[in-house]
This record gives sequence, C-alpha cells and structure tokens, in this order.
Amino acid sequence: MSELSNRVALVTGGSRGIGKAIALALAKAGAAVAVNYRERGEEAAAVVEAIRHGGGRAAAIAADVANAGAVARMVSEAEDRLGAIDILVNNAGMAATRSLDDISEADFDQALAVNLKSAFLCTQAVLPDMRARRWGRIVNISSIGARVGAGSVSVAYGAAKAGVEGLTRAYALRLAPEGVTVNAIAPGLIDTEMGAPLIAAGVGARIPIGRAGAGDEIAQAVLFLIGDAFVTGQTLAVNGGALFS
Repeated sequence: MSELSNRVALVTGGSRGIGKAIALALAKAGAAVAVNYRERGEEAAAVVEAIRHGGGRAAAIAADVANAGAVARMVSEAEDRLGAIDILVNNAGMAATRSLDDISEADFDQALAVNLKSAFLCTQAVLPDMRARRWGRIVNISSIGARVGAGSVSVAYGAAKAGVEGLTRAYALRLAPEGVTVNAIAPGLIDTEMGAPLIAAGVGARIPIGRAGAGDEIAQAVLFLIGDAFVTGQTLAVNGGALFS
C-alpha cells in the first residue's frame, strides 16, 4: 500500500468504532486522513493525535454529513488542510432501536438521512476532483442488516443500508470508465459501542467463527478495496460466516 503515501482520505464518522480503525489503518498505509465527526470532538482529536504521533498527517473536521452545506464546508476544509481527496470512506451512521409500534416518520427520515443521504452528499462533493484526476476510491460501509432485515434495530436501518448497496452499484457503473471505483463493505457483528448490547447477550458466540469481529478487520477490507483497481460495484461481506452471500 505504499502508493497511499501521496493520497488523501476522508473518513466520515471517524472518531470511534469502525471509523476510527479505518482512519488509523489508512494513515498507517501512508495516507493523510481527514477524520470527520459530528459531536465527539475529543475522540476525533485523539485519533488525529495518534496518527500524528506515528508520523502521519491528519485533521479532525466537524460536520453533520446529512446536511449538504455542512458537507461542502467539510470537503473544502479537508482540501485546504490536507489536499484534494482521493479516498472517501462513507462510514457515518446511526442505529436507533425502534419497534414496529414505536417507529415514527421522523425516525425513518433520520435513519435514511444519516445512513444513506450522507453517502450521496459526500460522494457528490468529492467526485469533481476524482473525475478530473481519473483516480478515486469510494468505500461505503453497509451492514449485514441490509440482507437480514436488521430486526434487532429497526426497519428504517435495514432499508437505509440496503439503499447504500444500491447507491454503490449505481455510482460504480457510471464511474468505472473514469478511474473511480465504488464498493461497499457489509460488516456483521463488530466489537464496537453499537455492537456491545448484542455481544453482551451472547450473539457473538453464535457466529460460525465463534466471536464478534474487530474494527481492524473491517479496516483491512477497506484497504483491499482501495488497492484493487479491478474491483468495483461489489459488496464485500465481512461477518465471520454469519451470512453467506
């Protein structure tokens, strides 16, 4: 991955969990990394400090990626501080638990905005430079919930993540001739704050591999997709055998 030494990456939701692992892995591979966050500024700053301590370049940038104006400002700031964005990882997401009796229209709208609309807005914002340079890598973080319905979370979350995979394929088809690849990763249960309740309930032990995954394992999948120019329009399942595509 030495070619990443001249690349700039933007990771949305990069202050913790899977996003943090991805940001650190990209920096270790040589990329400068813009670490986006919405509320957890101290955690984002800690990720940036860890990258800088390892000799890398990074910047923490606050933005609500479900808002078009905020996304435009975030991308502009990232470019001013680090350079034009070559790699986009759309990781930001939320998974509020709602039953069929409790979910509201506002809940549904919020789930689609944070999990799906944000990927559209961020992709549109970085595409002009990628297309001009005829090189770009976009990786969208989906979920096993897109395939199994996300019954433990909400119908909105499952629908939004399924939309992420459709968005991935639509962009990939249009951008392949221009040197820009677009892929998705669908994690299963991962040992993060979001996955903690399921791990505590013993779900991890029922996965064929016998445990929940780690953020670093998702990050390695991201590096694979960035490194292979012939893979595009795909959703890579990383779930320990919990679901076979």
